[in-house]
Amino acid sequence: MRKRRRRNGYGGINAKDGLYAFGLLLPYGLLFSLFIAIPVAASIALSFTYFDVVQAPRWAGLANYITLLTQDTVFFQYVLPNTIQFALIIGPGGYVVSFILAWMLAQIQAIPRTIIALALYMPSMAGGVFISVIWRVMFSGNQAGYINALLLRFNLIEMPIQWLVDPKYIMGIMIFVSLWSAMGIGFLAMLAGILNINEELYEAAYVDGLKNRFQEIIYITIPSLKPQMLFGAVMAIVGAFNNGAIGVQLTGVNPTPENAGQMINEPHRRLRDTPL
Repeated sequence: MRKRRRRNGYGGINAKDGLYAFGLLLPYGLLFSLFIAIPVAASIALSFTYFDVVQAPRWAGLANYITLLTQDTVFFQYVLPNTIQFALIIGPGGYVVSFILAWMLAQIQAIPRTIIALALYMPSMAGGVFISVIWRVMFSGNQAGYINALLLRFNLIEMPIQWLVDPKYIMGIMIFVSLWSAMGIGFLAMLAGILNINEELYEAAYVDGLKNRFQEIIYITIPSLKPQMLFGAVMAIVGAFNNGAIGVQLTGVNPTPENAGQMINEPHRRLRDTPL
């Protein structure tokens, strides 16, 4: 008969097990505090000061928030709407595209699946600056830009388009580039989850009357991927709000032309340089 672990009088684990659990959690706790908790707390504290990186922070109280809410018209006219539009498209859009691509890759052979998955995942590892450099060449406003050169060759345009200068194109390019680089760790988690679903579930479902692949996704694949889908959703939301600097990286100026690509993660110069 298997012996039960000795527990203290309050129903908890003994001291040795507690120390062992503490030792396992300590590295994570230290890293979480160092890279997440402390920076967040420091950011909140700095929001009540005037800090230009060069000089020591000076206490400003609620002046930053008052300026933001009462004097900063650019924030409400451009920055906030741009951020909401970008997040609503990139978050759900990247999430759906990640799932669709993961499901499609799961249907092919292992070797091409590995190569394609690596190619899709690489942009998320390259970093925003590297990605923006590539796409700045692609969307260059002269005839040497690849997009303009292609359109001119097929006589689709008469003059090169200033893709990264004209405000009506900037947000669309930001969304396109962000979706292209959105296949991150959430995408890999979904792909791994789909590959590990028991094939017997699909066989049993078809015996019970399942008719097509769409029903297979709805009734088998998605319910079996709840942990991976939740993880992918969290990563998609975080990624959408962390891509705020993509507009400045693509255009090369801050603020972006007519604030067309300005978002919350990349403060515009007028607010940043306002002395308090």
